[in-house]
Amino acid sequence: MTTFTDARRNFLRTALGSAMLPLIPSALSASTAPGQFDPSFGSAVDALAALDAKVISSVELTRHVFDRIRRYDSRINAFVTLREESAVAEARAADERRARRQVLGVLDGLPVMVKDYYETAGIRTTAGLQRLKDFVPATDATVVARLKRAGALIIGKTNTPEEGDAQTYNTVAGTTNNPWDVTRTPGGSTGGGAAALASGFGFLEVGSDIGGSIRIPSHFCGVYGHKATLDVVPQDGHIPGGPRELNAPQVLGVGGPLARSAPDLLLALGVLGGPNGDMALGYRWLLPPPRAENLRRFRIGFVHDDAYCPLDAEVAAVVADALNRMSAVGISMKAGWPKSFDAQASFDNYAFLLGSIISRDASSTLLEQMRRRIAQGDRAPYYLGALATHREWDEQNVRRMRAQAVWREYFKEVDAFVSPVCFVAAFPHDHTPDRASRTLLTAAGKRPYLDVAKWIAPAALLGCPATVIPIGHASSGLPVGLQIMGPYMEDATPLTIALCMQQLTGGFAQPPGLA
Repeated sequence: MTTFTDARRNFLRTALGSAMLPLIPSALSASTAPGQFDPSFGSAVDALAALDAKVISSVELTRHVFDRIRRYDSRINAFVTLREESAVAEARAADERRARRQVLGVLDGLPVMVKDYYETAGIRTTAGLQRLKDFVPATDATVVARLKRAGALIIGKTNTPEEGDAQTYNTVAGTTNNPWDVTRTPGGSTGGGAAALASGFGFLEVGSDIGGSIRIPSHFCGVYGHKATLDVVPQDGHIPGGPRELNAPQVLGVGGPLARSAPDLLLALGVLGGPNGDMALGYRWLLPPPRAENLRRFRIGFVHDDAYCPLDAEVAAVVADALNRMSAVGISMKAGWPKSFDAQASFDNYAFLLGSIISRDASSTLLEQMRRRIAQGDRAPYYLGALATHREWDEQNVRRMRAQAVWREYFKEVDAFVSPVCFVAAFPHDHTPDRASRTLLTAAGKRPYLDVAKWIAPAALLGCPATVIPIGHASSGLPVGLQIMGPYMEDATPLTIALCMQQLTGGFAQPPGLA
C-alpha cells in the first residue's frame, strides 16, 4: 500500500522530473521525529510527516492554527479574510481520506494561506482595494486551484498593500505589523503572508513578486521565500493584473512560495509550477537538477556591500558573517558583479519597466503625482516608465534582454549569485501618501525610500529564480536575510543552496512573545 509520504515523493518525481530524484529524499524528509513535531512553528514537511504518522490529525492541526490566530493576530493583523468553519470541515474530510489511504495530493490536510492578490472561488478577494472589498470571485487563480488539487486547506487570505508597496496597509483590512516589532512593517506586498508564517499561523503562503514582494517580507520577518523563474508559476487570476482569462507571458512579475524552511519551498514549487491554459497544450515543465548537492561543490559569486546601495551597518555585519561562514567551509567564492554589468544602469532599466507595469493599476492621484514630478524636472525612470510610449518601452525591454545575455555568460563561471535582500532591516511604519518623499533612517543618515528595491532588482529584471533565507539577527534584534539568485530556469540550484545553508546559519527562529 502506498503511504502518504510515498505519494508525496512520487508526485514530485513526476512534477519535477527524474533529474531531481537524488534531491527529493533528503530534501523532503522530516527534520524531526513525528512525535516531536511543533504544531506552531514546525515546517510543512514536518507537519505532513506528523499527519502521516497520525501524531496529529488535520482537524487538530487546523484548530490549533486558528487558536493561535485568535490569540495573537490582534497584534499582527495578518489576514483580510478567515474561513475557520470551512477549513475545519475540509480538514475532517482530509482525515477521512488519510484513514482510507486515499490522499488527495501531496499537501492533503495541510493548513496554508493565500495572498489576497490571488482570486479564490467563493472567498472574498480584495487586493486591498476599496472597490473590491466585497468581491467574491467565481473562479480560482491557477495557483489556488493547484493548492486545492494537492489537498491543501486554505485557512484565509493574507493582507496586502493597496497599491504595490514595501509595506502592507490598506483601508479594507488596515495595517499588518511585523511579529518581531509591531511598530515596524513586515514588508510588502506579501507582508501579511510573511508575518503570518513568522507568527505560526499556517505552513505555506503563496505570494507574488515584481518589486521584491516575496523577498523583502521574507527578509523583514525572518522566513524563507522563493521568487520562481519568470512564468514558471502561472499568474493568471492575480490582482493587480489582467482578467482571469488572459494568460499572457510576464515581463517582471512572478509567483512563488514562502515558508519556514527551505525544503518547504521545494515542496510548494512542485505543486505550483508548470504551464497552464494554452501553454500546457504544448509544453511541460521539467526542473533541471541542482548544479551540485554539497555546499562545498557550488561556485558562488557575491556582492556584499557596494556603492550601488550601501548597507546599513547592522545589516552589513550579519551579511558579512554569513559570507565568512560560507568561505570557511570551503565554498568557492568570487567577489564582484559580472563583467560589463552596470548595477545602477540595470536598476534604472528595471525601474522604468516596473513603472510601466504598475501604472496600469495606479490611481489617478498617484499618476498625477508622477506627472507633476516629471514636469518639475524629476526624470526618475519609474515615472518615465509609467507614462512612456511603446517605442520607449521597447528600447528598455531590449536593454533587459542584453542584461540577460550578460548574466547567461556569467552563470557559466558560477552556479549562483549571493547578495543582500535590502539595505535595511524592517523599518517603522510610514504611510506618507507621497512615497517618493519618504526616507529611511540608517546609521549613516537618511536614505531614499525607493532604495529598498535596489538589491532585489537584478533578479527581477533578469527573470532568474531567487531564494531568500534567514541568516541571523541585527543588533536591533530584527531578522536579516540573504538572497541567492540562480541561473534562469534552474530554480533547484538556489533552493538546494538554501537547504544546505539552513544548517550553516540556523534557519527560522521564533519571534519573541509568540511561543
